Amino acid sequence: MESTKFKELITEAFEQINSLEGKGEKASYIPELSRVSSDKFGIHLSTINSEEFGIGNYQEKFSIQSISKVFSLTLAYKLLGENLWNRLGVEPSGTAFNSLVQLEKDKGIPRNPFINAGAIVIADVLLSYLENPKEDFLAFIRSLTKNKEIDYSSKIAASEKSVGYRNVALCNFIKSFGNIENNPEKVLDFYFDICSLESTCEQLSEQFSFLANNGKTLHNNTQIITKSQSKRINALMQTCGFYDESGEFAFKVGLAGKSGVGGGIIAVHPNQYVISVWSPKLNPKGNSFKGMLFLEMFTTSTEQSIF
Repeated sequence: MESTKFKELITEAFEQINSLEGKGEKASYIPELSRVSSDKFGIHLSTINSEEFGIGNYQEKFSIQSISKVFSLTLAYKLLGENLWNRLGVEPSGTAFNSLVQLEKDKGIPRNPFINAGAIVIADVLLSYLENPKEDFLAFIRSLTKNKEIDYSSKIAASEKSVGYRNVALCNFIKSFGNIENNPEKVLDFYFDICSLESTCEQLSEQFSFLANNGKTLHNNTQIITKSQSKRINALMQTCGFYDESGEFAFKVGLAGKSGVGGGIIAVHPNQYVISVWSPKLNPKGNSFKGMLFLEMFTTSTEQSIF
């Protein structure tokens, strides 16, 4: 599809969705996120032909939260290869992102890398393999883009640590099954830092472009992961990227994607484009209310999805 047509359809959908009454609620259980203006709405598209288009608050930084779990999974997969799946499953959970229910039955093996339990195990893996985990992980993310401004937010991390009791329980419960190798306190500290990353829609679109390009970055043609690994991460985003609304996203939008409770959504059409959306108010499932509606409207009007 021509870039001018993309721009027209994005603009039309943006204006229509933005005019809707602001339904949903912000993630007020994380104090710092509750302070973000509810009116923010940004969209940015990057194609594999290096065409870009943004509208709204697409250049404003926000807390990407669980979207960062794709980055930590990518690095862990790059380091461990297929051995990573000895410690994690690849199935949708069908439960809330912070649920402890399945860990008892599954003997401490999280159902997938995108629920909190799975991302905590990934944080443990990275602690074991990286010499300077916080610095090395940030350097990895910055290598995905020509824009090197992405960083942790100490305010967000502190805010999450102050209320992260369920994540503390998850980590210790997994440790009791032997699937956490490091000190739980250190694992959680790193996990909260990972979730505190801030980015813009524009930056996110570029950072995720390697997943639309068979594992290779667009800005400098670096092979980050193999084509097969890229395919599998996209598959996991398709089936598990929206917790217990993943099926709904696949049904209505038809892209691989990942959401975060900061109101961000990243969606990937392999070999075509990456599109990022940010709107802080969340639907009852914890995904951006306007973001989900926009992406459904966008893929319907473009008639371009992976199905």
